[in-house]
Amino acid sequence: MDVTDLYEYQAKELFAKHGVPVLAGEVADSAESARAVAQRLGGPVVVKAQVKAGGRGKAGGVKLAETPEEAAAAAEAILGLDIKGHVARRVLVTEASQIAAEYYLSFLVDRANRTFLAMASAEGGVEIEQLAVERPEALAKVAVDPLV
Repeated sequence: MDVTDLYEYQAKELFAKHGVPVLAGEVADSAESARAVAQRLGGPVVVKAQVKAGGRGKAGGVKLAETPEEAAAAAEAILGLDIKGHVARRVLVTEASQIAAEYYLSFLVDRANRTFLAMASAEGGVEIEQLAVERPEALAKVAVDPLV
C-alpha cells in the first residue's frame, strides 16, 4: 500500500512555507537542467528521484555528486529509472550536507481509521521500511486529530 501523497520536493516547499529550515534545491527534468541547478548551488549536491515510493536509495535513485558534471551524470542514470513501479521523470537536486544523525518523521492519512497518523523513529535512513517490519516498536505511531 502506497501512502505517499507528496513528492519530496513538494513536502520541502510546504515545510519552507511554514518556516521549517530546508536545504536549497530545485527540481530538474533533464541531465542538463540538473547540471545547471548544481552549478547554481555550488559545491556537492544530492540528486534524488522524485517518485512516490520508498526505497529510492537502495534502488539507485539517490546519488551524491561533487561537481555539476557528476550531477548531470547522476540525473541521466536516475531519469527513467523504475522504482517499485514508479518511473522517475524528475529529480530533486539539493545541497549536500554532513549527516550527524538521521531520524524518520512522516505524516500520512490513515484511511482505515479515518484520521491522520504521525510516525517517528530515532533510527531514520534508508532502512525504515525494513525497520517497520522487523522492529515495529522502534517506530512510534500517533494518531493526530486535525481539529486540535
